[in-house]
Amino acid sequence: MATRQTERRHPDGAGLDQRPDADILSVLSRAQAEAAVSVADSLPQLAAAAQLAADAIASGGRLIYAAAGSSGLMALADALELPGTYAIDPAQIVVLLAGGMGSLIHMQGGPEDDGEAARAAVAKLQPTSRDCLIAVSASGNTPYPLAAARTARDAGARSIGIANNAGATLFSVTDVSVHLPTPPEVIAGSTRMGAATAQKIALNLISTLMAIHLGHVHDGYMVNVIADNAKLRERARGIVMAITGVDAEEAERALDVSDGAVKPAVLIAAGCESIERATELLSRHAGKLRPALMELG
Repeated sequence: MATRQTERRHPDGAGLDQRPDADILSVLSRAQAEAAVSVADSLPQLAAAAQLAADAIASGGRLIYAAAGSSGLMALADALELPGTYAIDPAQIVVLLAGGMGSLIHMQGGPEDDGEAARAAVAKLQPTSRDCLIAVSASGNTPYPLAAARTARDAGARSIGIANNAGATLFSVTDVSVHLPTPPEVIAGSTRMGAATAQKIALNLISTLMAIHLGHVHDGYMVNVIADNAKLRERARGIVMAITGVDAEEAERALDVSDGAVKPAVLIAAGCESIERATELLSRHAGKLRPALMELG
């Protein structure tokens, strides 16, 4: 078990089960924090990955996640929130899980070895050069995400590989390699812990920077959110107020005119004369609010 970083035993693992509960939890929480910190070693690669993802979405292509087990859960958590947070078209977000969505109810290990299922799933999508696939695997050698990445590459799609072991096979078949050098797991080989924590952070960083490149973030606000419930309506109103300086009543009026879309509401609250003009300004600036506001004056 000692050859891969993700399979080695953590120094604090010896005698772990004999320690007081508070000591065990201290060791576990410290290991999680160390795993999180390790992501910082891969910031240049994460930036390159975010650019590939942004290019795919901007071109009308898809962001395709492919993973198994705990890595699949991390991918799913990142992917599912992109439409709600940044109003990215759900048709542009695809998640391929080993064993299918049924594996979310009863997760088994066998499907992760089914490379043929991954090849078939990716082929069914008919990927093109506009698409980008993110393959996630703690070991970096899991057959399902590895086969998915190879199939996407052969079809001309761009690809990102995320793994927790240096020299992972996955890195040889992807355009951008993101190595997350997490320490050995306190429970040796239990990559749902530190490795998965680092993966979740890495995926969040990629998708958030992607959204920034797409113009969906302005001064730290999610300006591409669509306010379709009470909580988001309140958040959208606060965003319009913060960016433009108008009061709550004026912000609400602007959101009514824009059907809850924040970017055009900001422009309307800032003095744009109509929703048509606001839409035209955003279109001319590739959906980016800041240059649209600058042109509006």
